[in-house]
This record gives sequence, structure tokens and C-alpha cells, in this order.
Amino acid sequence: MKPTEEFILRQPQPYQAMILHVLAVVEQELPQSELLFKWGIPYVYFKNKPFCYFAPNHKKGFLDVGFAKGFELKRNQEVLVDEKRNTVKSLRYFSIETIDHILLIDVISEAKLRY
Repeated sequence: MKPTEEFILRQPQPYQAMILHVLAVVEQELPQSELLFKWGIPYVYFKNKPFCYFAPNHKKGFLDVGFAKGFELKRNQEVLVDEKRNTVKSLRYFSIETIDHILLIDVISEAKLRY
């Protein structure tokens, strides 16, 4: 089993379900992307460059979906979290029910234009 698959399958619920859901959306929107295991977490690469990652925060109870070029995004700034990071901005999910599918697709669509 690949390290990425092992990482995802080791996650307790609801993190595993959220990762698998968001990953399915990313793969649908970016069929030519590649899922790798980088920096200890699943990381999607697009055009051989870091695109987004999935970092469950068990202590605070959310999944951080970070976009590598998040600061270049213009839309959806009111929901993107930066927390004093220089380049990454992320969407945070506390349950699978809180995933706004339309918003997620919009962020992915805008982010892929940066590559």
C-alpha cells in the first residue's frame, strides 16, 4: 500500500471521509493531477508542482485543505484561512456536511488557472 493510501485509511472519522470526499472532487476537476505523500501528508501535484494538501488537525477538529498558491486567489477570500502563512490559504472543514461543493469547485477552478 502506498504511504498516502495508508495515511488516509489510518485517519479516524470524520477526517477519512472528508479527505476522500475532497480528494474525489479534486481528482474530478484535475484529472491529470497526482496524489503524493509529501511532508508527512497527502499532497496533490498539478503540472508537477504542489497544488493542495490535506492536513487533518485532530486537536482542533478540522481538515485543512491548503492551496499552495492560495494568496494568488482573488475569489472567496472571506472563507479562505491564512493564519499568518505567506503563500498558503486553506479551506477548513469540521464535518463532511460542512463541505460546500460549489465553493470547493470554484476555489479549485481558480487555483488551477495559476499553473
